[in-house]
Amino acid sequence: MPTLDWIGKRAVVNQHREVPYRLIHCDGELSAGDADAGNLLVQGDNLEALKALLPYYAGKVKCIYIDPPYNTGNEGWVYNDNVASPEIKAWLGKVVGKEAEDLSRHDKWLCMMYPRLRLLREFLREDGVIFVSIDDTELATLRLLMEEIFGARNFVAQFSRATGTRMGSGSRGVARELDYLLCFANSGVSLKRLPMSERDLAIYNLEDSRGRYLLRTLRRTGGENRREDRPSMFFPVSAPDGTQVYPIAPEGWESRWSCSEATYRQLLNDDEIVWKHTKDGWKVYQKFYVHGSMKEVSDLWNDVAGNKQATRAVSSVFGGQKVFDTPKPVDLISRLVSLATDPDDLILDSFAGSGTTGHAVLDLNKQDGGNRRFILVEMEEAIAPDITAERLRRVIDGYDKGGDPEKPVEGLGGGFRYCRLGSPLFNEFGDIDGGVIFPDLAAHVFFSETGSPLPKKVDGSTPFIGTHKEKAVYLLFSPAEQGFAREASGNVLTPDALAKLPAPSNDFEGVRVVYAEGCTVSSERLKAEGVIFKQIPYQIEGN
Repeated sequence: MPTLDWIGKRAVVNQHREVPYRLIHCDGELSAGDADAGNLLVQGDNLEALKALLPYYAGKVKCIYIDPPYNTGNEGWVYNDNVASPEIKAWLGKVVGKEAEDLSRHDKWLCMMYPRLRLLREFLREDGVIFVSIDDTELATLRLLMEEIFGARNFVAQFSRATGTRMGSGSRGVARELDYLLCFANSGVSLKRLPMSERDLAIYNLEDSRGRYLLRTLRRTGGENRREDRPSMFFPVSAPDGTQVYPIAPEGWESRWSCSEATYRQLLNDDEIVWKHTKDGWKVYQKFYVHGSMKEVSDLWNDVAGNKQATRAVSSVFGGQKVFDTPKPVDLISRLVSLATDPDDLILDSFAGSGTTGHAVLDLNKQDGGNRRFILVEMEEAIAPDITAERLRRVIDGYDKGGDPEKPVEGLGGGFRYCRLGSPLFNEFGDIDGGVIFPDLAAHVFFSETGSPLPKKVDGSTPFIGTHKEKAVYLLFSPAEQGFAREASGNVLTPDALAKLPAPSNDFEGVRVVYAEGCTVSSERLKAEGVIFKQIPYQIEGN
């Protein structure tokens, strides 16, 4: 399989593992609506935010949508094309080293994208789907990058979207009016069908006792559909008057039917063949019925709102002010979520921008009574609280469209927690940071031990934090005394502490893994009790 290489790749292929785990702190004043709705808006660099969220949401996200920078050379936000922001320049200099000075803008873009996509993959469920918006500047490189990370066989589709406006002045005489969505899914996952519109149904203009249908010629059309391509599909069929009809193109060359002879006989038996006599002789058609009210999604999307409409829609939420240059349309994200999720699923967007993904999720829940949840990550300090959070707050509570009190828009309901990234879980010496509390460390320990998020938050009232398959995980941790390994503080596994460990369940037959800062129990007894001791912080993965 072809692979993609670029300057700096070797420095970033493992960067997702080296990103420090950070704490997440919620801000009640910037949160809105029902704080327990399960929705999050995290302000901070999305690489660090994703790593911070991983212990809680790994393997739980059904649909990921991201709208990263297109790398056109004209963008002005933090992840801009020339990577002019101090944050990204510093990151590249630290990770890639002096070689970073020689990177092209495409190298820099790939260095930025690779570790983020690697982390995003860890969030997907086994039946999860990821969509990435892009234009043709980085379309080819992104396709190869995603094939490397998600697997070439997991490619689902490349959707083309009409933007409704020319993007830039064109290139070599070509005006660009499309952007694209690359879709990858875990093995065997298919997208759902979409409801048919009245326009879709209108083409089924015939009807019989079995319902509405349309007719399509049985002969395959197009120059590539010749007899030699599929010889078994070239055979005579009998017209109503006994005339033997072959799939011959009007130009005289031998074409082929769209089915085998056996399938034709079955269609004829099922009354799904229609003959028509024309001035050019007999022509044969096949019936195609409406099956329900759903249809497969096309890979050409010219029926969603364009860029200008999306900008106006966001502006109307903010009283007519233009607050964001490049929002995506709500109905575009609604379509993606509808194609990939059920009403109780979790959706993640780590390039949140103006918050369209959150808006779309809230809107879909309002329409069908669903309980979809979203996680958004936005880096810019000026955008996250003042645009992303404010937009979500207004659509949750309701607002005056365009600032006109005569045009009230009903609130969608729901809510979200506004969070910021805190200090790293581990300090520069590899020790647990002084600000870490039991629930923070428990979530990280459980994830590092099992590879799965902690099933539910724990408060430290018991050292038992959860089970996963054949493991029961315990944590002996006293934040006030960490680093001293004092028995009296409860952060040492002593014979007495071992005897008091609560049983995970009556039928549990696996091993018990105990994390503590010290241990005074003999290895023989630990083995006899089915206990594995791991020392804090040295044996915690990710430290």
